[in-house]
Amino acid sequence: MQTITILGSTGSIGVSTLDVIARHPDRYRVFALTAHSRVAELAQQCRQFRPQVAVVGSAAAAKELADLLREMGLPTQVEYGQHALCAVASAAGCDTVMAAIVGAAGLEPSLAAARAGKKLLLANKEALVMSGQMFMDAVNENGATLLPIDSEHNAIFQCLPQSFGRAPEDHGVAKIVLTASGGPFLRRDVATLEAVTPEEAVAHPNWVMGRKISVDSATMMNKGLEVIEAHWLFGAPAEKIEVLIHPQSVIHSMVSYVDGSLLAQLGNPDMRTPIAHALAYPERIASGVEPVDLVKIGQLHFLAPDFQRFPCLKLAYDALNEGGSTAAVLNAANEVAVQAFLDREIGFRKIDQLIHRVMDRLPGRAVSGLEDLLEQDREARRLARDCLIA
Repeated sequence: MQTITILGSTGSIGVSTLDVIARHPDRYRVFALTAHSRVAELAQQCRQFRPQVAVVGSAAAAKELADLLREMGLPTQVEYGQHALCAVASAAGCDTVMAAIVGAAGLEPSLAAARAGKKLLLANKEALVMSGQMFMDAVNENGATLLPIDSEHNAIFQCLPQSFGRAPEDHGVAKIVLTASGGPFLRRDVATLEAVTPEEAVAHPNWVMGRKISVDSATMMNKGLEVIEAHWLFGAPAEKIEVLIHPQSVIHSMVSYVDGSLLAQLGNPDMRTPIAHALAYPERIASGVEPVDLVKIGQLHFLAPDFQRFPCLKLAYDALNEGGSTAAVLNAANEVAVQAFLDREIGFRKIDQLIHRVMDRLPGRAVSGLEDLLEQDREARRLARDCLIA
């Protein structure tokens, strides 16, 4: 029986995780659920899964949740704030943590889980993008088990030797191939992209995701962040990480070997597959996802990404090559830019321009610790907001 804390339980990854857990009540028990402000949804999750602790973002949300749970007759303890997130991520009462908080907000609780030696299912790519070596050191030094949840990285994990480590070439790996759907604007005239609306950007053709990650998919910043994540997870340099557009989202990623073999993981575009794989690893359990029907699919298509259409992807490669705090600056500027786009403050093509401007004005540097990293994140956000006004 695994006891599980889900950081971000009301988001798409959290909901999918609870769906898989509900299929296997003999294997999994929920210790804690967290959400920032979706109090009503969190209360219903508490009713079904009866966690020991529930965490929200503010004192007001905590009072609202406590009142709802009291009406339901549930004894769930209610906490709030960043300290509470870190506490449930590192608590002795849980052995597995699903890190599914979107963006930089997920860094500290994810690090807390790693430092506590938990089995860490990482869906929050931004945490690893921001902290890189610091995060991997926390995993390795504290005996944590890190399992990737992003469908691409989970696919790579499945295609690598079981003994993979920091030197892929030692296992005959020639390169890692990250597949990308290309998002909703893959074939739209580039000249018309400035007119894209938030509603169009979040309408992903294959995946059901949150608004922020859907915009990241439309700009392909999501894939850029995944390139940086793959570097840290699998020890591959930027030149050995290739992005390939695959509109059907059936092949989730591939590993190319020096002997000419190319191993791929296939599946329907449903996040319950990588979630179930990581929850049960090294075993396999039912996820609720139907198997791929290759006859029905018929053909698979691939094409190279176009940096003119997807400049955010190039910015991510630039950040990885520059090193230091540059990836944290990239991530912070992107979060500000995407929110400004969703709030209709800037146009779609202004997202990459704002990120590029911030990166130019705030060069990356060596990071001495977590607080130094968080200050770099704050500085990048301040600069991005200033650029919005200018």
